[in-house]
Amino acid sequence: MRKLIASTFVSLDGTMQAPGGPEEDPTGGFALGGWMFGYADESMDISASGFNGKDRELVLGRRTYEIFEAYWPYQPDDNPIAKTLNAAKKHVASRTLKVLRWNNSTLLHGDVVSAITALKAQPGLDLQMIGSGHLIQTLQAASLIDEYNVWTFPVVLGRGKRLFSETAKPSALRLVRSQVSTTGVVMSTYALDGDIQPGSFAGAEPSEKELARRKKMADGKW
Repeated sequence: MRKLIASTFVSLDGTMQAPGGPEEDPTGGFALGGWMFGYADESMDISASGFNGKDRELVLGRRTYEIFEAYWPYQPDDNPIAKTLNAAKKHVASRTLKVLRWNNSTLLHGDVVSAITALKAQPGLDLQMIGSGHLIQTLQAASLIDEYNVWTFPVVLGRGKRLFSETAKPSALRLVRSQVSTTGVVMSTYALDGDIQPGSFAGAEPSEKELARRKKMADGKW
């Protein structure tokens, strides 16, 4: 079964709306679009996190598809990101779109959870989501996302569409790899790691490290 991978840019407080520019997604009166501008550096390898869609099939929500369709087909042929995104097969989740003008694009029909489940079971390249916040939330709640590439930018926005909402399914994640750019962007990859295992420190025998910490506090050296 092929994997479904979600890649997104988020602020420190979890907002993923309109990272690329003021006009990207102003819905809800969001006026802070373009908040990732100025944080780019050479250590940011978008291909490693799937943001360029290379060797993947794309799964996109309606809003992200419309943003991409209005931009990437019109970029120069020698633009490497445009080249891979334009060539990739694209699966679009939408109840309102009837015509898809971007090449290699097809609509997902029926219930999106069932459609993605069927796609994952088919042979082929791994499936790559970019942005598509509402779709991420739906598929996360259905436990269909296998891996997350989350780039956390050192900004607090206080508003906007969030990566996860109150409907998110509680689940444990395992950090696969992480890197920090020279501008402070934390680029992390997480894989599913089963259910959350709650516990309590009450009554547990403290570790040597914890005993040392308590002694520092008692001595006023913390």
